[in-house]
Amino acid sequence: MRKLPVYRTPEEQRALFPEISGNAVNGRGERSPRRPSPLFWHYGVDIPHKALQDYYMERFEAFPELQDFHLKYGGRGKRTPPEKPETPVTDTPEGWSHRVKERALASEGDLVGIARVDPGWVFEGYEAPEPWIVVIGVAMDHGELAKAPAIPAAVETMTQYNRGTRAARAVANFIQGAGYHARPHGGPAAGPVTLIPAAIEAGLGELGKHGSMINRSYGSSFRLAGVLTDLPLVGDGRDVFGADDFCTSCHVCTDACPPDAISRDREWVRGVERWYVDFDKCIPYFNDTQGCGICIAVCPWSRTGTAPRLAEKMTRRRERLGGRG
Repeated sequence: MRKLPVYRTPEEQRALFPEISGNAVNGRGERSPRRPSPLFWHYGVDIPHKALQDYYMERFEAFPELQDFHLKYGGRGKRTPPEKPETPVTDTPEGWSHRVKERALASEGDLVGIARVDPGWVFEGYEAPEPWIVVIGVAMDHGELAKAPAIPAAVETMTQYNRGTRAARAVANFIQGAGYHARPHGGPAAGPVTLIPAAIEAGLGELGKHGSMINRSYGSSFRLAGVLTDLPLVGDGRDVFGADDFCTSCHVCTDACPPDAISRDREWVRGVERWYVDFDKCIPYFNDTQGCGICIAVCPWSRTGTAPRLAEKMTRRRERLGGRG
């Protein structure tokens, strides 16, 4: 049962909210599928919550550790790919998939999977004609993440976003060097495709109650990057090991969330019944703490060394129940 006092949105942020709810933009309560709408972390496009996004950036840039983060913590890697060959290098889709995964893991990635792009993942106003996406995961230092919502946790988040971007650019350079198209992207800004559904289809894990991924090795303590490409590849299947079942009866993140933004039950969102985080409650506290992160820090799956044991336990449970939660 929740014991913490609920955070209340300060008036200075309340005044920045537009007339439309962020939950409405997200499609909360909608039972018909549709593409996601740009909401936050989109730059150069018109979004209704831009004033709140600008408020976050103003506060973010006030901390020396976070200023010019893209130039710190190892940077974000080279944008320039090697010269393309006159004719593309040939290999089978299976061969290319193996080589791309090897390159991702050799280029600072900790996890990698491949999925065929679903048009339903592409944000409205964006295009993603590429047939494939390579999704890369980079693990976080849980000792630093556990300091959330203090600044060291935000620094760790930026550090890993940079690492994920470096890995994505390295993979894109490799693909372009073979004569194919590749478009890398890493956080924290949003790209043309929402990465979590792609990561689920690519076998990197399941969606947690806190709205982030849960992986069987790293729990919730990792970040995502991706590469859209026309390289012929083979997709990976989902990895269902019981994290969703676990979340059904676990309330650690819901009880720990200061603004009480995490739903205890699944909700309909753009035609899918899934876990949901209330944007209008979450974002003011997120803004005030330069990224929060409490929910993934306290997640039982995030504790170092815990996820593999929990995954094994939940997998055995699913097998006993015939695949049901």
